[in-house]
Amino acid sequence: MSDRRRRKSIFDIFDELFRELDEEMREFLEESERFWRMRPEDFEELQRKGLGPYVYGFRIHIGPDGKIKVDEFGNVRREGPKPKIAEEIEPLVDVIDEGDKVRIIAEVPGVEKDKIKLKAVGKELIIQASNGKKYYKKVQLPDEVDVKTAKAQYRNGVLEVELKKSKKESGEYEIKIE
Repeated sequence: MSDRRRRKSIFDIFDELFRELDEEMREFLEESERFWRMRPEDFEELQRKGLGPYVYGFRIHIGPDGKIKVDEFGNVRREGPKPKIAEEIEPLVDVIDEGDKVRIIAEVPGVEKDKIKLKAVGKELIIQASNGKKYYKKVQLPDEVDVKTAKAQYRNGVLEVELKKSKKESGEYEIKIE
């Protein structure tokens, strides 16, 4: 008997993909049910504390490891039996590995360019913005980057940061937006 493995057909791959997607959606629905079970007075209490608006969203995609990923964004966090409403909105962020450089695209609408602060530390990029709305996100980068080569632009609510990859570890560095 041969010790060769049977090659997966395209149908096997899609079956596996749909099973994983089904499981992720089931978990998401269970968590969202908890959020929607909140009583109106719970929301009123949050508004009295000055929290709001309530932003929750998600994006489903296939990660670099070939597995389905669900990225959540907004200021509604899933922690324990009840959702937690944060003061800061977590923006939707894409990290694109382009070989010799990394491009980060973040949605931060409603703030002025000079109210956005970017800081690169090791393999992390920290995005902070405050101008009525508050945004905060720690972005994990796929590789070490040369922070001195950073270029950042902000147009129409979209922040784009480009960093060249580096072999050596760099320190903390604040990035200016063009």
